[in-house]
Amino acid sequence: MTPGSGGSSVVVPRNFRLLEELERGEKGIGDGTVSYGMDDGDDIYMRSWTGTIIGPHNTVHEGRIYQLKLFCDKDYPEKPPSVRFHSRINMTCVNHETGVVEPKKFGLVANWQREYTMEDILTQLKKEMASPHNRKGAQPPEGTYF
Repeated sequence: MTPGSGGSSVVVPRNFRLLEELERGEKGIGDGTVSYGMDDGDDIYMRSWTGTIIGPHNTVHEGRIYQLKLFCDKDYPEKPPSVRFHSRINMTCVNHETGVVEPKKFGLVANWQREYTMEDILTQLKKEMASPHNRKGAQPPEGTYF
């Protein structure tokens, strides 16, 4: 019998997981409208990240570039990162004063699972921008920040 063949799944250590995410984020994702990377390349704990979402077509967000901050605490990926929009935006899951994505109002974070990634968060936020209750709402002037 070989080690690890007892039917248990391998738990990838936090830093290996974050290195995988960094590599994927730097390569660009899908159609290029979602990207992310580390804020500080010298942070050995890989905690602070910046995400970018280009607003989806046929919405008030179309063509806008939204910047976000993601913070992966020491318990990531067991627990989700904190997510905050740096660019001002009006969305039902975003606190209008702080830009924080409120976990109770954003299903992916509220129902977090270890296999979810920062890419999943950004992709789901982009989908949320195109949802009926977010696609047409008045938005703050482009280039304004929380």
